[in-house]
Amino acid sequence: MSIIVNIYYTGENDNAKKFVEEMITNKIVEQIRNEEGNEGYQYFLPVDDDQTILLIDKWTDQEALDRHHKSDMMKEIAILRKKYHLSMKVEKFTDVKTKK
Repeated sequence: MSIIVNIYYTGENDNAKKFVEEMITNKIVEQIRNEEGNEGYQYFLPVDDDQTILLIDKWTDQEALDRHHKSDMMKEIAILRKKYHLSMKVEKFTDVKTKK
């Protein structure tokens, strides 16, 4: 059963978009996607809010997510969030496997 985390990053003056651009440029996104247990790491733009970016982050299990949260990358992400003055809203889900 996978764990899915939705994170809404919101700021002013396109700061959420600048945050994502720096995450990509600094190869933090690439490193996260290559972490053991990561099944997906994608950013989306909500059509009704141009100052927010949605991250959908998917992990194989809680242990993989916990390892990620303890990684040095989390410190880098926190620094960038502060740099761009972003607020966050976090939602956590587990996917449901259906029988065929």
